[in-house]
Amino acid sequence: MTMEPLRHIKPSVRSIAAYTLAARPAAVKLNQNENPYDLPDAVKERVVQKALARPWARYPEFDPRELIEQLAAFAGWRPDGVLAGNGSNELIEALLLVTVGPGTRVVIPEPTFTLYALLTRVLGGETIRVGLGPELEYQPEELRRVRRELSAPLTVVCSPNNPTGGLLAADELARLCEEADGLVAVDEAYHEFSGQSAVPLLARHPNLVVLRTFSKAMALAGLRVGYLLASPEIVREVNKARLPYNLDFFSEAAALAALAEWPVLRANVEKIVGARDDLLHRLYRIPGVRPYPSKANFILLELAEADPRTVFESVYRRGVLVRDVTSYPRLQRCLRVTVGSEAENETFLSALRHALEERRFARA
Repeated sequence: MTMEPLRHIKPSVRSIAAYTLAARPAAVKLNQNENPYDLPDAVKERVVQKALARPWARYPEFDPRELIEQLAAFAGWRPDGVLAGNGSNELIEALLLVTVGPGTRVVIPEPTFTLYALLTRVLGGETIRVGLGPELEYQPEELRRVRRELSAPLTVVCSPNNPTGGLLAADELARLCEEADGLVAVDEAYHEFSGQSAVPLLARHPNLVVLRTFSKAMALAGLRVGYLLASPEIVREVNKARLPYNLDFFSEAAALAALAEWPVLRANVEKIVGARDDLLHRLYRIPGVRPYPSKANFILLELAEADPRTVFESVYRRGVLVRDVTSYPRLQRCLRVTVGSEAENETFLSALRHALEERRFARA
């Protein structure tokens, strides 16, 4: 008998590619929107000592109560409306698990973080894509229209949006929540760099869900901590899709330390915002490069004439790794660069100028 075990895998899964990122070593790594400023060594040492003082053969807390209390205080929301997770991606998955089934319509602006649509398809749902505007800005009226006409159970918005850097204004988010009872999930992975958050809307809109991460502004990308803020009723249901002991004790201790060090981290965020605005200004002055305004810790670049993949490789040969986003809808001529330290940004600009000069010289 011929075995065909793959026929038992859902067709919706077999027809799509996994979310992945090829590993490439680089002296200047500006491809994953990481924070260039690490936690202070003294803080790391305290976390390590705290981890060494507890038995590793014992499970962590089933519910990390201290962290949840601290997250509630930090975010300005109620503790029973907080859910902690192994990165915000785990909580995005949990939210989709409890809302999406075969044929469920999920409204997603596009281009955006590809994980939303990927997980929707894995679960058998239907992704309803709403294009961004001519300047890659959100189109709130169109978003509301599509959501209303389809009675979509879930709308997912990344604000600031990855990879474009644009914001959906708070008043537009409020209108989106008001016009139907379908859930509105706002991924705020980059909100600290924008000066805007949807959290103040939670008290008035029980259908709003806010997702946050410690990977960006909180400088903990290597330890995978995220949290979800919503009404207690929604948190109770999403919690049913959370895996047991999903947050290890080391990550919890690091998250508590990062919250305690927020004044230091906030100062680093302000440095990154200043560097972002400076980098934008300098990119505007490079012929053939169109940077899009950003409220995140990265900048999307459109190349008017140069082939973006050629530029990507040329920049990489000079030790700088950026993100090739040419596979995204409407971004076929684009690259994305993380805002790094002052020295990293200078190295990137030099590499980019050399890459563009190479092309001009080759044409001549």
